[in-house]
Amino acid sequence: MEHGSARQAAGRYLRWPVDGLRGTITRSPVTVSVLVLFWFLGILTSSIITGPEGELLPWVSVSVTTLPQYWPALILSALWANGLAGYLSGTLLALAVGLPAERLLGSRRFLAAALGTQLAGALLAIGFTAVTRTVFDAWGRELSTDTFVGPVALFCGVAGAASAGLGTLWRRRIRLLLYTLLVVLALFSGSLRDVMALGSAVVGGLWGPYLFGRRPRRPQGFVSSRREARILVALAVAATAAGPVIAALNVRAVGPLAILAYLFTNAETLDPAALASLCADSARQAECRAAKLELSAGPAGFFLAVLPQVLLLVFAVGLRRGRRFAWISALTLQGLMILAAGIRIILFLSGELGPVFGFGASGQPLPLVLPMLLPLLVFVLLAVSGRRLFQVSAPPGTYRRLFLTCFAAAVLLAGAWVGGGLLLRSGFTPAATLSSLLADLPLRFLPVSELTVGAPQLLPAYAPATILYEGVGVVFWILVCVLVLRSFSLPAYAPYTEAKERARSLLKATGGSTMAWMTLWSGNSYWFSPTGNSYIAYRLGSGVALTVGDPVGPPQELQQSVDGFAAYCADSGVTACFYSVNAATREATARLGHTDLQVAEETILPLGSLVFKGKRFQDVRTAFNRAGKAGIRAEWTTYSKAPLSVLDQINAISEEWVADKQMPEMGFTLGGLEEIDDDGVRLLLAVDQDRTVHGVTSWLPIYRDGRIVGWTLDFMRRRGRGFPAAMDFLIASAALSLQDEGFSLLSLSGAPLARSAASAAGKSAEPDAAAPPPALDWVMNRLGAALEPVYGFRSLLAYKAKFQPQYVPLYMTYLDAATLPAIANALTRAYLPHVSVGQTFTMARRIVGSQR
Repeated sequence: MEHGSARQAAGRYLRWPVDGLRGTITRSPVTVSVLVLFWFLGILTSSIITGPEGELLPWVSVSVTTLPQYWPALILSALWANGLAGYLSGTLLALAVGLPAERLLGSRRFLAAALGTQLAGALLAIGFTAVTRTVFDAWGRELSTDTFVGPVALFCGVAGAASAGLGTLWRRRIRLLLYTLLVVLALFSGSLRDVMALGSAVVGGLWGPYLFGRRPRRPQGFVSSRREARILVALAVAATAAGPVIAALNVRAVGPLAILAYLFTNAETLDPAALASLCADSARQAECRAAKLELSAGPAGFFLAVLPQVLLLVFAVGLRRGRRFAWISALTLQGLMILAAGIRIILFLSGELGPVFGFGASGQPLPLVLPMLLPLLVFVLLAVSGRRLFQVSAPPGTYRRLFLTCFAAAVLLAGAWVGGGLLLRSGFTPAATLSSLLADLPLRFLPVSELTVGAPQLLPAYAPATILYEGVGVVFWILVCVLVLRSFSLPAYAPYTEAKERARSLLKATGGSTMAWMTLWSGNSYWFSPTGNSYIAYRLGSGVALTVGDPVGPPQELQQSVDGFAAYCADSGVTACFYSVNAATREATARLGHTDLQVAEETILPLGSLVFKGKRFQDVRTAFNRAGKAGIRAEWTTYSKAPLSVLDQINAISEEWVADKQMPEMGFTLGGLEEIDDDGVRLLLAVDQDRTVHGVTSWLPIYRDGRIVGWTLDFMRRRGRGFPAAMDFLIASAALSLQDEGFSLLSLSGAPLARSAASAAGKSAEPDAAAPPPALDWVMNRLGAALEPVYGFRSLLAYKAKFQPQYVPLYMTYLDAATLPAIANALTRAYLPHVSVGQTFTMARRIVGSQR
């Protein structure tokens, strides 16, 4: 029996790879066939090691001579590679791109995309080469003599086509990464392969929607959350930093921006012929030794040569996290690099730098000046996006300690340079002395830009001296990069951090309204009562102090808090506006002569005896049944405890929601990703058996007398192609689960600019001396109706009705009707702090269109 079990287990292990291979062939037959044919033809024609040669080459490689005689090469070039490295990389590309693309497209559409984009990319590359010679003559000449063989363009094309079948967020991400990489390679490396791959990818992106049976979407405003926008800016900075490095590593780089490798780095660009010419001049032997040193320098020397690009890549990490220090540093460094490049252009055109770097002493300014537009555009992008995106600060003293640490390290390394140089004095040419070591000290910590204008006086001649010569700067800058990267991972610090922690303590001790936890969100300012037991959170803008809900503190101090805050605002010369407050605060402000206006309706579910039975809850029970059949369950977690795979899905779902809206995510009393990243906030996820997140909701605690009595719904997102009833399932699951935990209250939060039919009827039936002017009430109703196509607040309120909640009106109160324009402006800036002019026109167009 034991031997039989062992044989069965061994059989299962042996069948696993066979079953996997069979499944791959079944699901992706075209990719597998291309891969088999790729290797079979390579072996048959003895091309695996050296690539196709002789008479075969023009028939299987794309070049300007391909048409008309060798037209089969337009397709056949994808079935060969230029050597073993090309065959291995082509295989990896087929597995990484071809297999998932074919599963997404289907085999027939995949084959059509592969053939179509390969053919179109080849024709575009040939045509582009002919056109380029009229604009960039040098690049055009290089492209005219280049040939390309390999499957790179084919798989770039199918990647662009398959991306059309993805959701908004992942389609945007994949295309952004794909096109950024290909554009950087085309502009800096500039080979025919790069141009053809870019052409295929662009054709694939345009053709993809038609393959999925629809027309391409009309380009609209590029909308993303602050988090996604930071990633895009960081990617732009990283791409412009990596481009010159790619050109510096590639001795055959011929792209129009390859000149930036000379302008923005100190990597030596002399070819052997230019070096021989330089060293043949007896009067320039010092420059000859310096050039040889740079050409023979290993990774350490190259690291120092491209140091500005390395620092930009480090700062890009901080930009992705919204760090202000990274933004200031990247903006400053980018500006200095542009200035230094401008100086080099002037010196080059004057003939002072050409001989050293292998350029002629004279030249046309246009090929040098045009590439500068890219770094200038990145500089402008950083300058205009800084205030909106990069406001996250490190804790106080972080960078003071960092600078002191770097200074101490520089002193120690300077001592090591001088001491080690004296010990190894004979290893330098000429022999090192204290004065020459001290004179050379600054160059050990900076890129060797002095080589561009003169020869160094001290050069290493042997390995130990070379290690010391290059190692000092490398060790210092690696330490700087590590410390800066570490600073980006420190907790963010806000100007009101201490006030926020004080407010948090008061909220937990005394309690507040169902929306009180929103007072702890970033962007709020705080006013504390003279007793120290109460506070009011507010947003200041346009001369108006908008409160974030009701005062927080003991109920008996409510009137005192309202009076005190109103007096504080009057003394400060700003208008007090109590926003999204309940009836108790409304009455307290009425004693000050405030007029009130209902601005939202909150929905409350009392817990304790809640059951989803009867016809009223048919939709809720249907959601439970469908979730059970689909294997979906509800899971509680927090943002900090969720696995990275889950966090990535939550972020992707949220970003897709924002992108589909084509309008920026709202703030103020509507939370986003930043607000759910709080250990006090609970997340309820709809997760299937494959750990795919179909929906996510966040729940804010409601405190009363030092304990949590309930939870408020805030963040709601559903996967676009996920479980349709995810929100019904999650809200109902949360209600039953929290009821079992002993909580007594569940708030489904308020819907701005929306009110229930019963509330609207009651409003018209009950006259109120302090009621707002009828015209203003009419304007609010019209505004709610107009914004419905954009944000759907009224639909949201109607949706919550299926849970049979209690309705609680929320009010805005103000003292003087003359301040309403300022209040409206302050509310707009509070809810949409980052709306652009283009997005404003988009919203207006959708509003007008909805009224027709």
